[in-house]
Amino acid sequence: MFLCYAGFAQDIPKPAEIVLNNAYAIAAKENKKVILIFHASWCGWCRKMEASVNDPACKKSFDDNYVFVYLDVLEHAGKENLENPGSLDLLKKYKGEQSGLPFWFILDAKGNTLADCQIRPEGAGLDTPGENMGCPASEKEVDYFIKELKSTSKLSDAELAVIKTRFRKNEPVKTAGTN
Repeated sequence: MFLCYAGFAQDIPKPAEIVLNNAYAIAAKENKKVILIFHASWCGWCRKMEASVNDPACKKSFDDNYVFVYLDVLEHAGKENLENPGSLDLLKKYKGEQSGLPFWFILDAKGNTLADCQIRPEGAGLDTPGENMGCPASEKEVDYFIKELKSTSKLSDAELAVIKTRFRKNEPVKTAGTN
């Protein structure tokens, strides 16, 4: 299930706290986890992340296991009206304000962090700062993402393989003369 609260010109975005509390209630009722994604209207990688999870090949698998929440944050000057009130404070709470977008977390229905988008050394805990992968694209990023999905869902190996294939399509194509 997707709860997208991105602002539209005529809409006032809902406060982050309300959006999350609604997601937690749905997750508890449906026995799912919450994927919280901080994003912005200008962010190309945010659009790739959203397109990937909404791809028809993956959407049902994600919907059966997760409630997705998008919070707008870090908009450019003049577009601050798109931001969910309180989203920047929440991003700072998770120490993501300097990490780039998208910045995501997998949470249980009580708001406990189970996984996030920061690649850390093997065995490091969530309290150890890592490198934000944003939207998974490279083999290393997608493998990490799949590992986190496997540990927080009931996704089958076949479903995870489809998700992996879809997210690998996000890797930029290297042209001749580039490394």
